[in-house]
Amino acid sequence: MAQVPATKKMKRRALRLAAALSPALAERLSPVASERAALALRAASAGVTRPRAEDVVFLIPLVGPHHVGDWQAVIARLAQTLESFRRQEGAWRAVICCQQRPPLPEALAGDARIGWLPFYDPTPGNDKWRKLAALCDHLGETVTRPSYVMSFDADDLLRDGTVAEMLERQEAGYLVEEGYVMDHATGDVALAGPPTAARPLRKPFWKLCGSCLALHHNPALPQSAKFMREMTQHEHRMFPYLAALAGRVPVAFREPAVLYVLNHGENFGARRGRVGFKTRFVQRFRISDPEELAKVAEKFPAP
Repeated sequence: MAQVPATKKMKRRALRLAAALSPALAERLSPVASERAALALRAASAGVTRPRAEDVVFLIPLVGPHHVGDWQAVIARLAQTLESFRRQEGAWRAVICCQQRPPLPEALAGDARIGWLPFYDPTPGNDKWRKLAALCDHLGETVTRPSYVMSFDADDLLRDGTVAEMLERQEAGYLVEEGYVMDHATGDVALAGPPTAARPLRKPFWKLCGSCLALHHNPALPQSAKFMREMTQHEHRMFPYLAALAGRVPVAFREPAVLYVLNHGENFGARRGRVGFKTRFVQRFRISDPEELAKVAEKFPAP
């Protein structure tokens, strides 16, 4: 299964405009599967009070050992990701999808909040999107109460306090507008965020990293899991558009919420030859202020 291509920006605008008038009208514009799922969820949610989310569920598609050169290094970075969850205040769970159960340290392996979904599909090639589809297909068993659901890469780190913020605010969804990008090869860190007058070339975090969107999921609406499945088959740059089309316009987190680590040897993007421009991004917007770097270290476990 290959990643689904993005919809052209002009068509996105037309679909959002039509959906604001009527989901049925938008259906006439030949939406793709993810857009049809968004419109179905929008229609099913009309007039339904959004129930209070009780926890946050992280869906982690983990690369298989046969696709990497250093499986132990992959496990070490996964452990750092999971530790960033364990530092959170508030209810959370994580489900890891992989061909093999990852051999985690004892403290993590014994944490009932961390689950494993076996992946048996032998189809050759990149399987990240098939694993995301499997995780979303499994939501009916994984999530039985209203929750926030967030796909999360196994080498990213979550800022302390992020789960508590989601459960306190109870928004329809949350978007990582600001987040940090770290070049593991150099140790340099940059802040990704919306462009400003002083930094017109800066990019928001959600354009750089897939660990960028948490959406409210109501298991009472079957359209919700279907939408999550179709949305995650696209590149993350489509996520905010599709969430808005589904009637779940996300708000920005109050602080930079995720740290994305590049150039550690097994990045998913590196296997696709797509890390170079992100390395240049880090150098262009590198943080040099020691006090600001100290604040980053306070909010994230050391990678």
